[in-house]
Amino acid sequence: MTDKLEIVDVAVIGAGPCGIAGGVAAREAGVSCALFDRGAITQAMMDHPTYVTYFSGPEKLEIADLPFTTAGDKPTRREALRYYRKVAAYYALDVRQYEEVTAVEGGEGDFVLRTRTRMGEENVQRARSVVVATGYYDTPRRLDAPGADLPKVQYYFTEPYPYWDQDVIVVGGGNSAADAALLCWREGARVTVVHLFDQLDRGVKPWVRPDIDNRIAEGAIPALWRHRIAEIRPREVVVEHLETGARQTLANDWVLAMTGFEPDPSPLTRLGVEVDPVTAIPRHDPATMETNVPGIYVAGVVVSGHDANKIFIENGKLHGPLIAASVAGKVNG
Repeated sequence: MTDKLEIVDVAVIGAGPCGIAGGVAAREAGVSCALFDRGAITQAMMDHPTYVTYFSGPEKLEIADLPFTTAGDKPTRREALRYYRKVAAYYALDVRQYEEVTAVEGGEGDFVLRTRTRMGEENVQRARSVVVATGYYDTPRRLDAPGADLPKVQYYFTEPYPYWDQDVIVVGGGNSAADAALLCWREGARVTVVHLFDQLDRGVKPWVRPDIDNRIAEGAIPALWRHRIAEIRPREVVVEHLETGARQTLANDWVLAMTGFEPDPSPLTRLGVEVDPVTAIPRHDPATMETNVPGIYVAGVVVSGHDANKIFIENGKLHGPLIAASVAGKVNG
């Protein structure tokens, strides 16, 4: 019976950097904690481009008092993956990798988490409080066009080598789009950028911006501004100008839709958390990160709703200490 199972003070759903920060904060506050992730620790980072360099400096990505040392001014994906694993090991976090939380039952003081491992094993964990730190990387913002479900449409980009001697359309104008366009072009792809606006996003990394701007200006990477994808065919793509409605058909082998990601509110709403229908921001107390459901907390980018650019690791990691203090106050109060 579940009442005979061991209970932890807090269970964290999601073992990304913000979930890890919550686990570390819980440990430092003296409350027991278990982290669950249906993938590996920092799974989203594992899905980032292999050779990406992050925008934030290492000092902004550090957890607690464990220094993050890097070879350059900015951390690479490899350095970040190593760092967060060292954090988990240093603080002896209880991380249940490849164990998906399939249901949360009960209420504050005695939640019951039902989980399933990648081998299909069913487990149960009791927890006094639950933190939802699931991020948004599992739910890309999908193209709305006929043919968008074709296998050649990709929402994640890791390496350019599959696209050598291929006609590639990169959709979007942010960091991911700029990186994908440049890397694919340098490895021999014929790249065209399609973007809804009349220029690249202002947030493109400063060491990347001159490169992509120059390639577009010289025509090496054509850019179709104020255009959308109207139809995707097996060997072609039809694009449409937003103002004039004029259409043109481009030869195409791959569509790299670097269109960003959006939160999936269903894990929260199933728990009874109120989610704003317009912003997708869950109702919560910013001082504690507790939602309208007692004992249910939110951390990381899930807090930002549709505007994922509001929350990064550097400020999402600050949610952990707020949650840990609240949980500790309840446990010890």
